[in-house]
Amino acid sequence: MIPRYALPEMTAVWSDERKFELWLKVEVAAVQAWGDEGVVPAEDVANIVANARVDVPAVMRYIEETHHDVTAFLRSVADSLGHESRWVHYGLTSNDVWDTATCLQMLEALDLIEARVVGLRQVIARRALEHKDTICIGRTHGVHAEPTTFGMKLAVWVEELRRHEERIALARKHTAVGQMSGPVGTHASVPPSVEENACQRLGLEVAKVTTQVIQRDRHAFYLDVIAGIGASLEKFATEIRGLQRTDILEAEEPFDEGGQTGSSSMPHKRNPELCERVCGIARVLRGYAVTGLENVALWHERDISHSSAERIILPDATGLLDYALHIFTGVMDGLVVYPERMLRNLERTQGLIYSSKVLNALIESGMKRQAAYEIVKHHSMRAWREEVPYRGLLEQDPEVQARLTSEQLDAIFDPHAFLTHTDTTFRRIGLLK
Repeated sequence: MIPRYALPEMTAVWSDERKFELWLKVEVAAVQAWGDEGVVPAEDVANIVANARVDVPAVMRYIEETHHDVTAFLRSVADSLGHESRWVHYGLTSNDVWDTATCLQMLEALDLIEARVVGLRQVIARRALEHKDTICIGRTHGVHAEPTTFGMKLAVWVEELRRHEERIALARKHTAVGQMSGPVGTHASVPPSVEENACQRLGLEVAKVTTQVIQRDRHAFYLDVIAGIGASLEKFATEIRGLQRTDILEAEEPFDEGGQTGSSSMPHKRNPELCERVCGIARVLRGYAVTGLENVALWHERDISHSSAERIILPDATGLLDYALHIFTGVMDGLVVYPERMLRNLERTQGLIYSSKVLNALIESGMKRQAAYEIVKHHSMRAWREEVPYRGLLEQDPEVQARLTSEQLDAIFDPHAFLTHTDTTFRRIGLLK
């Protein structure tokens, strides 16, 4: 997590301080569970709960000597206790603590991400309602198609983010597990009752069957969900970037005219740099998702080929997504929209965008579809080549004149005719009652 793309709350989740705090929380829960079994004396349990501490600088010093994070951590905890320290880590193996605590960190990170996703959805929903009836041209293949509204564009994003909220809930379910099954997962040194007790204290479900690690398909799915949210952000940001092009300029991300600069050499530049940043981050997130999938296959009951990768990808993936959500929420909150430019762009093709309405009207008048299509296409191509009004060409065609009245053409060449069901769509996704 480089400082440029890190926010304080997420940085705190993945700090060494928080990691070792959660390791200690797991260890204490296990001691309490052993106490309920009658193995650890009640007085020792009470002393451990009251006095167990971890000194992060001491852990780092001990790591230099032990070359093992968990043994260094246990040595620091023992420094804070007396004879009762012998019960800390009793029956456990390193991954019982590490994996369970990592799941707690992943859940804390997911809480922050979920709040960001909800916040972004609410901002986009507000802007969608604001521009529900703001007419603009819809584009397919980058080419003018038929009219839509800017609010309809944003309504699609609102529902997409709701689907991501559902995926976050599923990722939470798969992540909220712990294990204390001992070496190779057989419970030879830790009975299932201790595992169940300790996990309950931690607010986690028990991973029903494990090896010496919690299986990494869970972590891979978590990273896939993160990458999926990033992909949607890239989709949204790419649309803004396209609309901010000088020759389109229907919307643009906020720009501080007082102090912000867009180019070291061209003072006029107002670049979509925040949206471009979001797009770049999304590409990195997909790479982390691939690494998560690579981590699923471990040798036999465990190896640690996943460990070095996870030290990077879990903090970075959650941190980058948290940051991308934060800056894109700011983009959407301050997005500058140009309705007049949208109308001018809609009219650039001089009525060609109404060709489908003309086609349908001719069919409804009794003309065969192929014949109607040829007439509409012929005049469309001429209007395109010669840059003349499409309606004027239709009005000069005897076959069209014989079938369509001036009033019918007025209705056909009204962009609002495409948008009679906009309110229905907004009601479907809960933006209108």
